[in-house]
Formats: sequence, structure tokens, C-alpha cells
Amino acid sequence: MGLFTNDLLTDKVILITGGATGLGRAMGEKFLELGAKLAICGRREEVLKNAAEEMSPLGHDVYYRSCDVRDPLQVHALIDAVESHYGGIDILVNNAAGNFISPTERLSSRAVDAVLNIVLHGTFYTTLEVGKRWIERGSSGTMLNIVTTYASTGSGYVVPSAAAKAGVLAITRSLAVEWAPYGIRQVAIAPGPFPTEGAWSRLAPTPEFEQKMIDRVPLGRVGNKDELSNLAAFLISDYAAYINGDVITIDGGEWLQGAGQFNDLGELTSEQWDELTALTRRGK
Repeated sequence: MGLFTNDLLTDKVILITGGATGLGRAMGEKFLELGAKLAICGRREEVLKNAAEEMSPLGHDVYYRSCDVRDPLQVHALIDAVESHYGGIDILVNNAAGNFISPTERLSSRAVDAVLNIVLHGTFYTTLEVGKRWIERGSSGTMLNIVTTYASTGSGYVVPSAAAKAGVLAITRSLAVEWAPYGIRQVAIAPGPFPTEGAWSRLAPTPEFEQKMIDRVPLGRVGNKDELSNLAAFLISDYAAYINGDVITIDGGEWLQGAGQFNDLGELTSEQWDELTALTRRGK
């Protein structure tokens, strides 16, 4: 028996950015099981197509469209397309992200922009595009932003991500007040360690560091996707209609153990950083 009734999100149109892989896909699969109509976007057409085909048997057919959220014109076209397909959007999930570990002094301006443009600008562009349309039409809606635990505390070695996610958290809290009179609700989730293909290997590039990340968690384990997707389903549902402007941390108590999820990377030598950078570039 599931945690929710299968009609929890019946006929709610939900757009998830970065919805073809990782936590975005896990949330999408859960929403489909609960009756939602789902749209996903990302930059890779083939990945989106495969994901949509694999996810559709869980519920309604999944609509997909390639979109680079760093480009406001593409975001505008995306929202036009989703609204044309479904007749509107009820819930926006800002999940698209980019991140990698590095000593800050090794970063180029291009590396900084690579993260800020996706996480902060991309979230702002989608939020504005959807929010303006809801306000103009007098429609209510919910926006769920996926942030991080270090959005509040900061963390070394992921400074562009920390800065960008802190900005997203500020957007969440600010618009919770400003847009509430329009019936637009803002919520956020701050996940701790949740292994996902690709992202996890970039952020925990060695078995030793992966174990160290797990050891930081008081519960002694990483999160699983169902735990996060169940939380997301609740927060966007009508049962959470009075939750507005809050961020829910789901990390097994990790952030209480010590601020900065990646601060332990300060123990690495310069030579080890060179090796890790080479591994990351080779995609291992």
C-alpha cells in the first residue's frame, strides 16, 4: 500500500526542469503514479525521449521538450509549448542544476557561470515566465524549488553552487510573501546525500570520500529517491496548502553534524585535486 491515495495529484499539470534523470525523474515517476499530467525538459533530446517513453506507463503520457533554461527565449517557448499541450500549468518544479567540486581559486569565470546560469538564472527565468502568466490570468499555483542544505550554511569547494542555491532559497522566501496574494505558493526541499547517476560520481569521485560523506550522516546512510519524491508529492499537494516559503531539509541530520557538506575536502592535497580533476574530465 502506498503512502498516498492514487488520486492525490489527479489531473494536476506539473512541469519539472531537469526531469529526465536523477531526482527530477524520481519525482516525475511518483507524480505520475498519483495521477498527475507531467511535462519534463532538459537539454538532451534523446535522453528526454527515452525517459518519457519509460515513464509514461506509470500514468498519463509524458510530454517532453528540449530546453536550455539558461536562455529566457527557450524558456518562453517551453512554457508556450506545455500550455498548448495541456492547456495550462498548475505546478512548477525547478530542479535543473549543475555542480562540481573544485578549490575556488582554481575556478575560471566560465566555470562559475556554468553553475550560476543554470541554477540561479535558469530558476529565475522559469519562475518569472510561469509566475507572470499565472498572475495575468488570475490563476493560483505552486512552485517547488530543489535547493541544498548548504544553501543556508555555505560550503567550501562548491562555492558557485552554494551561491546559486542560496539565491534560489532567497527567491523562494521572497516570492512566498510577494506572490501569496495571487494564490501562488512557494516551497523548497534541501536534500542531503542522494546518490544519482552522473552527479554523484562528480561530487563523490572516490570510494573513500563517498564513505566519508555517508559517515557524516547521523543516520549512517544516504537517502533514497522514494523518500524525496514522497516529500515532494506532499509539498505540492493540496494537503500542504498552508505551507508557504519554507524549506524542508531531508538529509538524515547531516547538516546538524557540521556546516558545509563538502568542507572535508580541505584534507586533499594539490596532487589529489589534480587527479580528481582529471577523473572528472574523463567522466569517471
